[in-house]
Amino acid sequence: MSSELTTTDEQSGPCPVVETIEQIGSEWRLVVLHELQSGERRFNELKRATDASARTLSRVLDDLQEQGFVTRRLEEDAPVATYYELTEKGKSLCPVFDAIDSWGQEWLES
Repeated sequence: MSSELTTTDEQSGPCPVVETIEQIGSEWRLVVLHELQSGERRFNELKRATDASARTLSRVLDDLQEQGFVTRRLEEDAPVATYYELTEKGKSLCPVFDAIDSWGQEWLES
């Protein structure tokens, strides 16, 4: 292998699949993204649906918001409520999740 090819390979970095898995690949991120596919949800609704601790869920939602997958909306009426929803970037993952679901149904043992 020539040194020019090695240098080019090293500069190109990880492939898009690896980068995508790094952004959405944690178990909690996937669970939260899956729950939000049905629409906007309150923090406590997500907490009950995912069985995540408040600390874990808060961290995951912050990460997803920072990466542009989720938006946060604060409603300050009594009681204060925080809502989360998928962004267009997050919604664009829905067909990907559908494809993974189909693959799993075909290839994974029940």
